[in-house]
Amino acid sequence: MRQHEHAMGEPDLAAVGALLAEPARAKVLLALLDGRSLPASLLASEAGIAASTASYHLARLVDAGLITVASRGRHRYFTLTGADVAQLIEAVARVAPLQPIRSLRQGTRAHALRYARSCYDHLAGRLGVAVTDALQEQRMIVASDGVGYIVTKQGAAKLAGLGIDACAGDGVRGCLDWTEQRDHIAGGIGRALMSRLLELGWLARDERTRALHLTDAGRTDLPLQLGLQLP
Repeated sequence: MRQHEHAMGEPDLAAVGALLAEPARAKVLLALLDGRSLPASLLASEAGIAASTASYHLARLVDAGLITVASRGRHRYFTLTGADVAQLIEAVARVAPLQPIRSLRQGTRAHALRYARSCYDHLAGRLGVAVTDALQEQRMIVASDGVGYIVTKQGAAKLAGLGIDACAGDGVRGCLDWTEQRDHIAGGIGRALMSRLLELGWLARDERTRALHLTDAGRTDLPLQLGLQLP
């Protein structure tokens, strides 16, 4: 076969755009943005569509490689394929117009998501940005060109005290927050930090959305441990 028949052209952005352009599929992807595996029934409810319609849209997303599916007994659970897909959705969210709030329920949900939410596997929202600011103010991390941030010696010791493995010099990826338009920390350190805050009971997951709720213990201990000024 001739060489040019193997050649690949430029990325087909329109193919991805067509998938995201359908409102129900966009809602499914946003619902999965916290990294959890969710059943088809819950995703249908989240998207506001019938179960049969949801099956079609979920199949499209699976075929495109944006989500994966696993069977557990009689139910099928869906999850984002990986961090690259999560970063894609976050990047689109940063440039997408915000939908109007038409009910008290929508307003309450939007406020909760803006305050604190999981961005695939790390903390985002106003609280995520505030934590990142505090880590810098306490010199636990310092900005570094090309990496995002670097863990300092005192930062590694402080994180170890919280039960988070880190070494001085470790890179910490920054992730631009789509609601705050400022960085929150991501990568391995960001993932470990959010996981630990959940283990300590300082944060609690919302049952239906990717919002994270600051607990009474978190309101007391986060400022004490990280020098954090709660937003």
